[in-house]
Amino acid sequence: MQLFVDTADLKEIQEAASWGVISGVTTNPTLLAKNGSGDVKSVIREICNLVPDGPVSMEVVSETAEGMIAEGKEFATWAPNVYVKVPFCVEGLKAVKWFHQAGIHTNVTLVFSTNQVLLAANAGATLISSFVGRLDDIGFDGMQIISESVDLMRIHGYDSKILAASIRHPLHVTQAAAAGADISTIPFKVLKQMYDHPLTEKGMAAFKADWDKLNATIAV
Repeated sequence: MQLFVDTADLKEIQEAASWGVISGVTTNPTLLAKNGSGDVKSVIREICNLVPDGPVSMEVVSETAEGMIAEGKEFATWAPNVYVKVPFCVEGLKAVKWFHQAGIHTNVTLVFSTNQVLLAANAGATLISSFVGRLDDIGFDGMQIISESVDLMRIHGYDSKILAASIRHPLHVTQAAAAGADISTIPFKVLKQMYDHPLTEKGMAAFKADWDKLNATIAV
């Protein structure tokens, strides 16, 4: 399973990229607004430079297929690894179909059911972002949708990849991987938490202490 980082903060992306574990970046209007820069084009281009071999999702905000297509065509000129992020809705899937036929990669977002996954796959979505945490918040099993979606993509031979989104904690990442998700997009905070384990820290401290003792003995 590939790991994406879900942020528009350039410092976070640069740090995550330096760890050698992320394969892409997802953004949305909220994350871009938090970044504090009004020059969205420059921000996305910089993100694409930081992760040159991976998809970078940039979301449309129009409410009609025509508007989404116009925005997406522009986004696709910013860098070769820009994926046009399209909200799940009738107008959105019309746009996704057009993008698919035009050879422009897409990420269908705000997906909350297996039926929505099937519709997005039939429209030709490259990535389908199924939201885990938001479903959990209202008493549904978000990870079940991931598992069902992965099975359906394989059974019927769809090319779309299932992306686990709305990740709230490291356990969600483990569960998404076990469910067969192709990708998990993870907030930077959660990505950092994945590195932490008290036994690893304890072991490293013990090895360092023993090494220091050994060097002290040699010096004497």
